[in-house]
Amino acid sequence: MDDPPLTLLKIPAEDYPDYRRDVIFRAYKWDPQVGDTNTISRYVVLLSRKAAQELCALAESLSDELCEMERALLARPDLLRTLGFSGNMKRLLGAIGSNNSYSCEDHVRLKRFDFHPTDRGWKISEVNSDVPGGLAEASVLPEIACEFFTGCRPDGNVASHVLGSFQSKLRAGSRIAFVHATSYADDRQVMQFLGDYFLQNGYRTLFAAPDHLRWKDKKAYSVLSGEEGAVDGIVRFFPLEWLETLPRESGWRGYFNCETACCNHPAAMLTQSKRLPLVWDSLGIGIPKWKALLPETKEPGAQARDADGWIYKPAFGRVGSGISIKGSVSEKELKSIKKAAVRSKRAWITQRMFNSTPIISPDGDSYHICLGLFTVDGKAAGFYARLGSYARIDEYAQDVPVLIECGV
Repeated sequence: MDDPPLTLLKIPAEDYPDYRRDVIFRAYKWDPQVGDTNTISRYVVLLSRKAAQELCALAESLSDELCEMERALLARPDLLRTLGFSGNMKRLLGAIGSNNSYSCEDHVRLKRFDFHPTDRGWKISEVNSDVPGGLAEASVLPEIACEFFTGCRPDGNVASHVLGSFQSKLRAGSRIAFVHATSYADDRQVMQFLGDYFLQNGYRTLFAAPDHLRWKDKKAYSVLSGEEGAVDGIVRFFPLEWLETLPRESGWRGYFNCETACCNHPAAMLTQSKRLPLVWDSLGIGIPKWKALLPETKEPGAQARDADGWIYKPAFGRVGSGISIKGSVSEKELKSIKKAAVRSKRAWITQRMFNSTPIISPDGDSYHICLGLFTVDGKAAGFYARLGSYARIDEYAQDVPVLIECGV
């Protein structure tokens, strides 16, 4: 991509303090720093209308193909070992298919595809298929940024799409549990934002840890003190693989055989593993967009380990953690990642590295960008971006609103 169809705009210096304050309080950005690093960018991404349309079309095609993969995997529990799941997860996910207990239409399906401009066009690094973050950043941040610029607009509001999907399934006044790791402020801010949004639109809300729910006749109910009773819907922001850390008596296995409307149902975990490409040829379906946009992926092995142009990724990594991009990590971390990947091959993949195309800020600085594009029930629902000074977009990257150029 010689001229990526996106540019960076700078929020006026005199307005930035007000903008930053609004992001913290209006957009629920309660963790505005990582260590000494400010994660609220002074920039805004302006995306051309053509690029926005192209990316939305790509995301919707990728989402359709991902659903096809989920359906195929439900019928092929023998492939779950290759995806890197534990014994418990293999049995529980396999049972969803064998019991025919999952219908996508009964639940809310939220995904985020991470796009990167490269020297070979748009590429994706992953999909967060299980519990994608960045909801407030994709819903409120663009609205705040629009106050400082003309000739551009937000594109979608993820929260409104998630709400709309629940509204098609649950009547107003229904109670929805927002399940998360309640001791972490960065998780609570995501759920507080969405919960407040649902409350403002006629739903009752319950903020719960995963072990605050129990199950009867495949329906969820709360055992939280003062909040006991039936739960009509669930929004889960607790990674599925973390459930295994809970005691058996917490009842966490009930999530897997659940008829309560969920965002997302545990079936979403089938396509969360970055080892997914290793089973593509066994699924018997066509997935041309995935094969075109995701870099070549292999088992960790001597050939890929020693060759230039390949990186390691943990099968269930998040926020860029554990990705071995040279120049983005120290030699010490690089050696540690390689050692872990060789020791536990089923927990890792190697992937051919793409050349991320940096963009230049109005101040002349070079940044790498990751454009997250959400889909809800297969439809594009809003953008989210992060900027990094190096190619690995990790916890030190800055949150950036995405605006779309207006028509003439």
